[in-house]
Parts: sequence; C-alpha cells; structure tokens
Amino acid sequence: MELSKNTILITGGTSGFGFEFASKLIALGNTVIITGRNARKLEETKQILPGVHIIQSDVSKIYDISSLYDQVIEEFPDLNILINNAGEMRKIFLNEDHDLSDITREIEINLMGPIRMVQEFLPYLKRKPNAAIMNVTSGIALMAFPIAPVYGASKSGLRSYTQSLRVQLKNTNVKVFELVAPGSTTPLNDKFKNDEGFNEKMLMAPDKLIDEAIKGMKNDSYEIYPGLAKVMRIMSRLAPKLLLSQTTKMYEKVVSSI
Repeated sequence: MELSKNTILITGGTSGFGFEFASKLIALGNTVIITGRNARKLEETKQILPGVHIIQSDVSKIYDISSLYDQVIEEFPDLNILINNAGEMRKIFLNEDHDLSDITREIEINLMGPIRMVQEFLPYLKRKPNAAIMNVTSGIALMAFPIAPVYGASKSGLRSYTQSLRVQLKNTNVKVFELVAPGSTTPLNDKFKNDEGFNEKMLMAPDKLIDEAIKGMKNDSYEIYPGLAKVMRIMSRLAPKLLLSQTTKMYEKVVSSI
C-alpha cells in the first residue's frame, strides 16, 4: 500500500503507538488527524507535532463517534485510512468486588470502540479508490494473561473481529491490517514496572515497532508481528500450555507481593 498523500485518522494519538504513527506518517507526506479524550494532551501533542490535526473524542462513547464522523468527513473529505489504536490496560483481580459498569471498561474502549468506528466509517471508506483499516491488537491476544484478564479478552476479541472483517471486505478496495504488538515502552505498561518478574529489557521501543508496522502496511502484510510478537505467535501454536504457565507465574508473583 502506498503510504504517502493519504488522509489518516488515528484514535488515541497523544502517546505511545498513536503518537509514533502520527509522527512517522506525517513525515511520509500524509494528512494526519488524531483523537484523544484529554484536551490538554491533544494540545501538547499539537505543540510537538505542528502538522497534526486534533479532535477531542472518546471511542467508548457512541455519540462521540458519530460526532467525530461528521466533523472528519466535513473537514477532511479525502479520509481513506483509519487506525484504531486507542486502548487501556488495567490489572484486575476478579475475586475482588468491582462495579459492573467499570469492570468492562477495556471491552468498551478496546473492542466496542474499534467495532463502532469501523461500522461508522466503513461506508465512506468503501467509496475511496484506495483505503485501509488498521486495528492494533496485542501479543496478549494470542494467549491468556491473568493479571489483566479483561484487556486480554478485549484484544482477543478484536483479533477475531479483524480476521472476520478482512474476509468480508476481501472483494472491496478496503485493506484490513492487524498490528499484533508486543510489550513496548509506552504508558500502557507503566503500571507493571514495579512488579516482580517484570523485565523492561523485554519491551520494544515504540518507534522501532511502528517502523515495522509501516513497513508491513507498505508490503501489504495484513498481519504484522514486530519483535517478540513473532515468538509469541509460534509459541501460541506449539506450546500454549507453556505460555499460560508463564503468565500464571507472573500473576502469582504479583498477588504474593500485595
């Protein structure tokens, strides 16, 4: 896929993968719009990346998605690429009490958000001669991750949805990509830094990870596995019980330290 002279919408663009996508895609000569929930962070990002366009929007809210669509189509009618990147990850101990409206927050942001974004924007994207959707999942989508069970479920769900979406759109002009991201030095993983067994050296630099993602899109590699995600893919097929035992040990170490 040609990755210049496009108009690209990225959710969750103020930090982490979203920020790196925005920075690198602007440098390639694209028009880039980013969204985020925090107006202050959006303005700070605009100061760092003067070429980026910012819109405050929350992917967990249906009204925000509808309003975002109306604004983007009016102001950026050449939109042809959607990158669903916004995400949240929490440690959750399921044997504790949780508010029912809060326990599914990652599902609403990480899974329902991308599904609704695609459903809202897809009819418009289908009218473009060259269009694409990129959904950012995780290596955790390939296995169970007991310390963050709802996050893992949301990313597994998004991976399944993305594969089905690709099948259903195979005879259209909309290409469907999945970035299966390994652990990276982004704010998403900051909450794990003090956990026993956490090894920051295993995390991939986000700029290098997004370089691989962009290279994969250019080569029409519809499933992109940067860094350790390649290993996780193989292990999930050959030794799923071993993967589960390793993530179980991580969970048990965290629980024992509380």
